[in-house]
Amino acid sequence: MKKQSISASEFEHKFDEGEDIIKYLDIDSAKRPGVEQRRVSVDFPQWMVSQLDMVARRLGVTRQSVIKVFISEKLKENSL
Repeated sequence: MKKQSISASEFEHKFDEGEDIIKYLDIDSAKRPGVEQRRVSVDFPQWMVSQLDMVARRLGVTRQSVIKVFISEKLKENSL
C-alpha cells in the first residue's frame, strides 16, 4: 500500500486535531534513535567476574545481561 503524501504543516495540523495520521507514516523504515548497539571492551578483575557469574547463575541470565542491568541502573540513578 502506497503511503499518502502531505506537507509537514498539514501533518502537524492533523496530529494536533487528533486525526488518524498512520496512513502518512512509513512504519517499515521507522527507527528508534539512540538504541543502536555498540561494542565496548572492559577489563574486570577476576573477583568481579566471579561475582558477576554467581549473580548471573542465580538469575538464570548471561553475564552480559547482568552487566547491562547493573550499569543501566547506575546511570539512571545518576542522570540529571
